[in-house]
Amino acid sequence: MTGLCTGRVAVVTGAGRGLGRAHALAFAAEGAQVVVNDLGVGLDGTGGAAGPAQRVVDEIRAFGGEAVAHGGDIATAEGAASLVATALEAFGRLDTLVNNAGFLRDRMLVNLDEEDWDAVMRVHLKGHFLPLKHAAAHWRAEAKAGRTPEARVVNTSSGAGLLGSVGQGNYSAAKAGIVGLTLVASAELARYGVQVNAIAPAARTRMTEQTFADTMAAPEDGAFDAMAPENVSPLVVWLGSSASAGVTGRVFEAEAGRITVMEGWRPGPSADKGARWTPAEAGESALKLLAAAETPQPVYGTR
Repeated sequence: MTGLCTGRVAVVTGAGRGLGRAHALAFAAEGAQVVVNDLGVGLDGTGGAAGPAQRVVDEIRAFGGEAVAHGGDIATAEGAASLVATALEAFGRLDTLVNNAGFLRDRMLVNLDEEDWDAVMRVHLKGHFLPLKHAAAHWRAEAKAGRTPEARVVNTSSGAGLLGSVGQGNYSAAKAGIVGLTLVASAELARYGVQVNAIAPAARTRMTEQTFADTMAAPEDGAFDAMAPENVSPLVVWLGSSASAGVTGRVFEAEAGRITVMEGWRPGPSADKGARWTPAEAGESALKLLAAAETPQPVYGTR
């Protein structure tokens, strides 16, 4: 490894398994001191155990890295505050925040109840907002004290948040919200030395290996494991390092050996009457504009 993150302290939420575990190990391998956050909950967000986070800490320490576990609920103000405090108390600084924690409660919209909507919004969207808020408050204080950081935030969206996914209305809405949060945070926090980007990863995790079992299956012939979560982590580590200077407010798709810069909403064909439209005129104009516009990518799960 190159020591890309030597001297940096990285916090990774939801790091007990899957993508978060891969990110934590990759940061440690590049020299970072790592706070491994995980509640140890089940796939649907219920239950909880300290084991997953501590096992990742033990893995990092086994190859000579430095890490501590954090078992707080980052979707609460107290848990998010203690996450930042843990980094400062254990390692004396905080340089990188990777928001990764999440779970699924998939239902078609007509069967999706309010509790499942709220639970997914809470862990994905609020679970991004609160750690970001508390980390940003620390970095703002550092900047005002004349110690402007080279701080980095990597948020985790999804293809479901960019294109939608059948049966995942709650998850898709939360992940789309994370993109909006990323853009706002990038603009607001730049003055304090903070860069904020997002990834939309595709990899084999507890959340995907059941829903997309065939696609996510590991090869049996020793070929390149395209869906291994470790394939996503190199980009996350680079975004979380000082080497990514000047890159902010961007969304990257990361899958297998492919990295794509995603280009979001921007004005397409337009018409201006210079006065108020009638409904019939508006409809006629809209149809002409749609005929000239690019066809949108299909929602995941449609044919």
